[in-house]
Amino acid sequence: MQATLDTQVKTLLRKSLKTAMTYETYRDLMRVLVADKKSTGTEQSEDLAHYTFLNEKRMKRLSKTTKIDSLTIDKIKQIDTPITWLVLTESWCGDAAQTMPIMQKFAEQNSNIDVKVILRDENLELMNHFLYNNTLSIPRLIAINNNTEEIIGDWGPRPSNLTKIVSDYKTKHGSLTAEFKEELQLWYTKDKGQNTIADLVQLLPLK
Repeated sequence: MQATLDTQVKTLLRKSLKTAMTYETYRDLMRVLVADKKSTGTEQSEDLAHYTFLNEKRMKRLSKTTKIDSLTIDKIKQIDTPITWLVLTESWCGDAAQTMPIMQKFAEQNSNIDVKVILRDENLELMNHFLYNNTLSIPRLIAINNNTEEIIGDWGPRPSNLTKIVSDYKTKHGSLTAEFKEELQLWYTKDKGQNTIADLVQLLPLK
């Protein structure tokens, strides 16, 4: 059964990679959506368009301000096997906006790392193999060895420390309030991407 599942996932990954966008193309899409006051996905609303607007600004800022320390850069530069980080996301996702620019920063340090982007709602069959706690939570990063097509690992939807904070809050309160979601964005601002950087290092096929 597991062999059948592995074959099925590999087939889905091949299909998704053929239609995947580069990070730069995804950023261009975000800018077009903002100009048109829209979001990705079939469902359109003022709220989703507003979240897309906020996320475009966040991603633009983080692309300029995120710093990766020299020790981490040394580790990134060690990667000598071509890998793809395939990211499932949507334009309205706040967690994706806070973490995808960091993924791209890794790729900018080593040409063996390639960030590709697909939209969750257009790839639900693949997404269903990478659910987080049986939910469609995004972003979900799937790390793939290009030579063997093997999955090295996966990550998301949030940095590990924040995942625990959210889990504890849900255990106590049941669901996330609008106020708590604002606190999540403040957490990201204070963390400056460091928890995400530490997590992503764990996905690197270091020797």
